[in-house]
Amino acid sequence: MNGNPAVATHHSDGMKAAKLLFPAYLWLVLAVFLPLSAMAFFSFVTEMPFTGKPWAMTFRNYAAFFESSLYLTLLLSSLRLAFEVTCWCIVLGFPAAYVLAKVLKGRSREAIFLLVILPFWSNGLVRIFSWSMVLRSGGILDTLLNAVLPFKVNIDLMYSYPAVIIGLVHSYVPYIVLTCYLSLQAIDDSLIEAARSLGASRFTVLRRLIVPLSLPGIVAGAVLVFVPVIGSFMEPRILGGRTGTFYGTVIEDQFVAVFNWPLGAALSFILLAVVLFILAAASPIMRRST
Repeated sequence: MNGNPAVATHHSDGMKAAKLLFPAYLWLVLAVFLPLSAMAFFSFVTEMPFTGKPWAMTFRNYAAFFESSLYLTLLLSSLRLAFEVTCWCIVLGFPAAYVLAKVLKGRSREAIFLLVILPFWSNGLVRIFSWSMVLRSGGILDTLLNAVLPFKVNIDLMYSYPAVIIGLVHSYVPYIVLTCYLSLQAIDDSLIEAARSLGASRFTVLRRLIVPLSLPGIVAGAVLVFVPVIGSFMEPRILGGRTGTFYGTVIEDQFVAVFNWPLGAALSFILLAVVLFILAAASPIMRRST
């Protein structure tokens, strides 16, 4: 008795898809889920098993977060930092994406697009130390302003909160530009021309047409910026100095300086839970925007 050809074809397609997806899922298991599982285990132990010291299962690492107000204060500071950086990236990135998508054409667009993605071609530490040369007293910015202005100024933004903001915005604004560019490219120019021909001002077209239609790109870019900035530690550590102590730098200290991996793992998973909660709370807004 012959089988159903449609069922056989569907089964064959499923096997082909499984073979193609297997390497990707294997990589996810080895590179993502396996390390996360190990860190989840470490967050519940008193000592690291490979140190040779006696260890036991405990909840003390998670209780430490609630026993000290320092961790909550630093977490709120990191959330504030991520929110401000995301807002600045949108303010700077959206106009740049609009110019790329709707104003520039040909080689000029390609040249500006190259400048946008140029930060991805350099190491993060190189970018951060470059900003330290620009923002410090006697640095590039200070020298240029004193060469142009008729009076002497002293620009020293190093080891300050604005320096951290500048470094993070420079690192993450390309994400906003790229996601907004894709959304703006999908908007038909005839819609904008029709709105203008009906008497709508440029501001009205921007507020009622362009921004609503480009919201998927804005939201996607905001998520891509907000999530990693919460746990950032390089920019705050190098550009912020003593004022650059945030939740991410404390987690880094637990792994690198103090070698208290159980507490660092617990703090990391608390941060992960907070990020997932924020994304879940914002998911209705993100669904409406898309």
